[in-house]
Amino acid sequence: MQTETVEDVHYNPDLEPERLEQVKSVINKHAKIMTDLPGTVHTIQHSVRNGDIVVNQRQYPMPFDTEKVIEDEVKKMLDLGIIEPSQSPYSSPIVLVKKPDGSVRFCIDFRGLNKVTIFDSEPIPDPESLFVSLRDKNFFTKIDLAKGYWQIPLDPQDKHKTSFRTSQGLFQFLKMPFGLATAPSSFARMMRQLKLAECGSVSFFDDILVSSVGWEEHLKSLDKLLTRLGEFGLTARPTKVEVGFQEIEFLGHMIGMGKMRPVDKKVTKILKLETPRTKRQVRALVGLAGYYRRYIPGFSQLMVPLTELTKKNKPAKVQWTDQCETAFQTVKQRLSEQPAVALPDFDRPFTVRTDASGTGIAGVLMQTDDEGHIHPVMYASRKLLDRETRYSAIERECLALVWAIDKFSRYLTGRYFVVETDHRPLTYLQRSKTTNSRLMRWALALQEYQFSVMPICGTDNLEADILSRLG
Repeated sequence: MQTETVEDVHYNPDLEPERLEQVKSVINKHAKIMTDLPGTVHTIQHSVRNGDIVVNQRQYPMPFDTEKVIEDEVKKMLDLGIIEPSQSPYSSPIVLVKKPDGSVRFCIDFRGLNKVTIFDSEPIPDPESLFVSLRDKNFFTKIDLAKGYWQIPLDPQDKHKTSFRTSQGLFQFLKMPFGLATAPSSFARMMRQLKLAECGSVSFFDDILVSSVGWEEHLKSLDKLLTRLGEFGLTARPTKVEVGFQEIEFLGHMIGMGKMRPVDKKVTKILKLETPRTKRQVRALVGLAGYYRRYIPGFSQLMVPLTELTKKNKPAKVQWTDQCETAFQTVKQRLSEQPAVALPDFDRPFTVRTDASGTGIAGVLMQTDDEGHIHPVMYASRKLLDRETRYSAIERECLALVWAIDKFSRYLTGRYFVVETDHRPLTYLQRSKTTNSRLMRWALALQEYQFSVMPICGTDNLEADILSRLG
């Protein structure tokens, strides 16, 4: 059943031959843990604390032609030791989520169980601290655990709470399943137990980054980390292992050579903005660019032609001058040359603003400073696919919400946050019992997150709105 081996590990193609052989020797030494099959950690078990409130939900009606999919998934999980037959009074419904490639993903809707589960306060890693620790490093290797959640066993006293019914009978999980609200906390606890600092490494959930100043140090740290993973019973997915790079993507940033910069494709979203035609669009542009003033010398003076257009006495349809165009292009040029995303402050709550137009969806991850000003931490947007343009207004707004939270998931997982949106009906998504399979699928995608939805006036949601209209 194993499909990936140590031969699938990705090495820096620019490594000198001698260094390549050295690091391959280290990786091959630990070939046993290089597999896409999940291991079993020996130091932790996941508990579901719900006060023994029994949750037994009816199975949603399923199309008859999905029976084979369910049978195959059950067999796969039985063979891997992920589930076992059950006689539990609990039962959560199965949901089959269609993937973009047309295949189906097997999921369990644990929302009922999550509602009565006691929150786990295990601290989540602080990415800002991780970035600071990488400042002087010159060599990087990234390790991704194979099916990370399935490497954590369930507490035998709680496994019956995860049961689900099929035509083959009732089954319960032996390993920690996706969808449990406290699963991210248990995963963070496991990673803390690894004491990665002793291995010259840091982690954020299942992403482990080995870093060092010198090459010899890097080889020793990598060997020590892989030894420890093996001792804990963990495995790493070979195709997600990147070895010996001097610059590497980590938590949505490019890290290396003493610098941190945004991934190019994220800045490209700003660079694709078309010339503003209305005061509202100019105000949104000024607001987005304003947060990056520390990267742009003479920012205030540079932006004068644009800020003038936002004054109350100016018309809604702007008079775009040569000076405005020069300022606009200069700002985009400067942003393309400098870091364009802010380091997050994890002592402050996050706010996600989302928006959907007829051509695109967008989200902005934001935080409020000491003066009460809200600033972007990360931005994301994409064009709607042809089929998505035919969604109803509320479906496009829901799509924007789910897509944005997924884009920002590294910052939101395990933390309470607020979603601000200018589409009021979107607030029912968390409570949805609709027969609309698309909305149900999106609701399931959000079940691990803890957030509330707050309505926002469209005029206050300019950052997300302008990005959603890129298409």
